[in-house]
Parts: sequence; C-alpha cells; structure tokens
Amino acid sequence: MTDRPTHGPDQPHDLIGIGIGPFNLSLAALAHGIPGNPHPLATTFYEQRPAFRWHPGLLIDGATLQVPFLADLVTLADPTSPWSFLNYLRSRDRLFPFYFAERFHIHRTEYDSYCRWVSEQLPGLHFGHQVDAVRWNTDRALFEVDFTQLDTDGEAEALGRAYTRHIALGVGTEPHIPTPLKPLADTETVPVIHSADYLHHRDRLLTADHITVIGSGQSGAEIFLDLLRARPTGHERLHWLARTPAFAPMEYSKLGLEHFTPDYSRYFHALPEAVRDALVPQQWQLHKGIDTDTITAIHDELYRRTLHGGWPDATLTPGVRVRTAGRLPGNRVELHLEHTQQTTRDRLVTDAVVLATGYRERPIDAMLTGLDPHLSRDTAHRPAIDDRYRLVLDPAVTGNVYVQNAERHTHGVGAPDLGLAAWRSATILNDLTRTNPYPLPERTAFTTFGLTPHTTPHIPAQGHARVPLTHS
Repeated sequence: MTDRPTHGPDQPHDLIGIGIGPFNLSLAALAHGIPGNPHPLATTFYEQRPAFRWHPGLLIDGATLQVPFLADLVTLADPTSPWSFLNYLRSRDRLFPFYFAERFHIHRTEYDSYCRWVSEQLPGLHFGHQVDAVRWNTDRALFEVDFTQLDTDGEAEALGRAYTRHIALGVGTEPHIPTPLKPLADTETVPVIHSADYLHHRDRLLTADHITVIGSGQSGAEIFLDLLRARPTGHERLHWLARTPAFAPMEYSKLGLEHFTPDYSRYFHALPEAVRDALVPQQWQLHKGIDTDTITAIHDELYRRTLHGGWPDATLTPGVRVRTAGRLPGNRVELHLEHTQQTTRDRLVTDAVVLATGYRERPIDAMLTGLDPHLSRDTAHRPAIDDRYRLVLDPAVTGNVYVQNAERHTHGVGAPDLGLAAWRSATILNDLTRTNPYPLPERTAFTTFGLTPHTTPHIPAQGHARVPLTHS
C-alpha cells in the first residue's frame, strides 16, 4: 500500500518509520488522521518481512497477553480511534461475545490478529522493504533513507531512496542465545532452538526422549507447561532450568505496576546513567517473572500427576547457569551446569533444548553508520536518547530520529511494554507536529518517585521537532 498516491519519489515525507512491529504500527495508526490537523502527515513505514506477524512461534494455544486489552495500539492515547481493539471486535461482529467472555487479558493469537487487521487496512505501510542506510543530506536538510524492495522469497528486487524530515526507528528486538549454546543453535541437526521458534519445531521436540527448557520467564513457563501437558504421566522426561534464584511470579501488584507509567519513565530518565544501569537488572521481576495463573497451572498439572502415586519425571531447578555445552553422538546435547548458590557443578545429557532466554534490542549502529558523526553516546557507547525519545544529534542535523523499544538504558523497564506504546507514540507525534494533537495527562501514578519534583532537563531543540509542520 502507498501513503499518498500523489507523493513523488523526491517529495519529502514528514516521517519515515523503519520497522513495523506493534510500536511503529501504533505510531502509524495515531499518525493517520491526527485529530484537528487539516493537513495529514505524509508518512510511510518500511518493514523487511512480507507481512505483519507478532511472535508467531509463541502463539501457544491458550496463552494470553500480560497486559490488559486496553494496551492496544491507540486506546490509551485516543480511545475514539478507529484502530482500537474494540473497533476491531466491532468490525468482526464480536463485541457481544467479548463482552460476555469478560476477558481483561486477551489471547496472544487474538492480539496478533488485531494487529494484522490494522496492518492490512492502514495506508502507508510497505512490507518487503529492507532499509539499508540512513544519512543526513546537508544540502536538502533532510534524511536520506536507502531501501531494498524484496520479492516473495526475500531476494532483492529493486533499490529505492526516500527523503524525510524525521525518522522513527522501531526495529524491535531479536532472540538472545547464550554464548555457550550458540554453536549448537546454529547447527540444524541438533535440536537446540530459541523459544521464538517453538511452535515451528514443537512436533519435532515432542519426539525427543528428554527435553530441557532453559529460562524462567513467561515464555519458559508457557513452553514447559505445554510440553508437560503433551507428555504421558510418569514419562514426562522434562528438565526446567533457570538462572534466577526462583521460579518467581511477576510483580503484578497495583502499585508495583506503576513502574510502567509515564511518571516512572520520566523519573528513570532523569537519574544518573550509573544509577539507571544498576537499577535495570534489579527489576527483573517486573518484566521477567511468570504470571500467577501460569505458575498455578504448572503446579496443578504436576499435582494431578501424583494422584495415583509417584512423582512426575520432571525436574525444576532454579539458580543454575550453563557453563558450556557440547554435542554427543546421536545428536544428543551435554550441558555443563553450575549452581550459583551451592557453587556445585554437574552435567546433564538431553535430547532437545528450548532456549527461553529472552530478547535483546536489535543493533541499530549498522543502519545508522551515516549518522554516526552526528550521534551523541553515553559512557557505554550507547546512543543518548532524550526525554522525548529522540536520539541526541549534532545541531547540524535539523531533523529528528525517534526510537521505540531501543531505550531501556534511558527510560527503564517500560521501554518494551505494550502498555506504554500508545503514550510513547502520542509523545512522539506531539513533539513532531508541535500542535499537541494528543493531550496527555501530567500525572499517571499514585506513587511519587523521588524526593524532589521531576523537572525536565534542558535539551537543545533539534530543528523541525520544535517547529510546526507546514504542507504545500
């Protein structure tokens, strides 16, 4: 689809989005038909995948989102938007079934279907387009975006270039595979797979005599439960290992959830860099724990298997790290383990491994090589990002590069949270247009973070972001 049929190849866009995951999809939805703006923004979004899919390898039957349905693409910024989840239900004649289902947390498959519904109708989204480079064109005072159009097999079909006043990076995250297991995961004959690909390999995994799941977060718990339910009683042959000291519940108390509010994001951003870096790993239970329903379901399933005597052949061990791993004859895997509290070591031989080891922010340095001379970085050489989600660039660059889900080091644990998607998108659009089309609340939490009132640090204005957009 195209954003504006009359938009020429050299006519600059107001905004180009790179990547179409939930966060840039949220930005695209809110940018479409901005309230009170007689001149629609000229936007386009590029995604190298052929279509929108949200974690297809983890759409396990019955798995739900860990955020309420109100954390859709738009509602927390604009409940009247035509791109809301409730309007999606209305378009499918499903409002009454949803009403009677009384679901606050919807199925993941339903969230994926909702996002695909938006992506298939929203103009200005270009799938099968891989962005190769971004540069600042000083003469035109615009960003140049080079891209490759891909065919259905992912092969290069055509090259293109677009110009834009602003950019939104939403390239998302990628599966993290621990170093000791990377050689095995890269070998197709050895069944060591990341949880992101679980459903694609589930049938093959179930044929294995012994299966090991590594990782104590929600994905690890859901996969362990799914495998447990699929194995015969007394012959489960499952191991579940985790580095965390416990298979712990996610922090889901009402005040605890206020760490995912704009108030906390602003507070976190204003902290010194060293304090922020120390805080993030301490807050693992805010985003790496397991919801209590899943923990309960696992315990119920294990308990059910003791009703006629005996214990299930399932071992659940937290506090363990994998030191090294190797391949044995017959494509078996040998894991060398160390218990972090006992400081003891052991070996485990298994037939298949599922790595529920999370995700890491996808590196953006290669794409931004052309901007590197203009880019400010912190002491860890990470991009500096201001409180309005803009890369801090040299004043010579008069456009803005906004980032989505690449700012955990500056904005905290809420960066990847779906509940902040609409708010962050609205913040970006308010800053970009200078017209405040989405009024946002000054206060969002009962908790007051810090002893001194939050004050926004002075950040030099960056070109067009502080100037109202005009259109010919």
